[in-house]
Amino acid sequence: MVDGSNNVDVEKLISFSKDLVQFLKEDKDVSFLNQCKEQFNALQSHCQSEYQALQNSIQDYQGKINACKQRTTEAQSEAAAEAEIDKLQKELEQEIQREQLLREELRVITDEINDLDRQRDSIEKQRKLLKKIEQDQLRAEMKLSLYASVTSIIPDLDDQSKISGHIVERDKKVVENFEFDSSNQTAFDTCNNIWKMINL
Repeated sequence: MVDGSNNVDVEKLISFSKDLVQFLKEDKDVSFLNQCKEQFNALQSHCQSEYQALQNSIQDYQGKINACKQRTTEAQSEAAAEAEIDKLQKELEQEIQREQLLREELRVITDEINDLDRQRDSIEKQRKLLKKIEQDQLRAEMKLSLYASVTSIIPDLDDQSKISGHIVERDKKVVENFEFDSSNQTAFDTCNNIWKMINL
């Protein structure tokens, strides 16, 4: 991790990603999905900032490495003492190791950003799907209300194996059940019987 204000807790980031995936399997609430999307956008912005900070740090270390190489070359060309050359060589090795650590950390954060992008797309798809389902349900309820208002019949849509429902007489405040056995009569007879109920 980068020291100072640029510190990133990758464990917490991974934990949040797992929690988010688990949530998507269990919850379909549009409002909560929108809140989740806002939190995700904030987290992604933070990751992008960390990404840029790491890029800047790598550039700084690259500059230090180049400076060490230059100093090593100058020391060798000037026949500097062997101890000084060894010291510069160790500094160069340390800077190279730090650069490698930063590059590995940058790779991990880049993977996390890509994973968050995929999760954001999944959240957006879930939100749109849930919104479409709610709209379809609303249209179905409006159609059912219209049918009931015109025919005074409310069909039972839960059981598709039979033709059944309720006859509502609002003036008399009476609700009667009806049921037709499709195995004992033709579809034409069933249709006629329903029209007779409507015309009563």
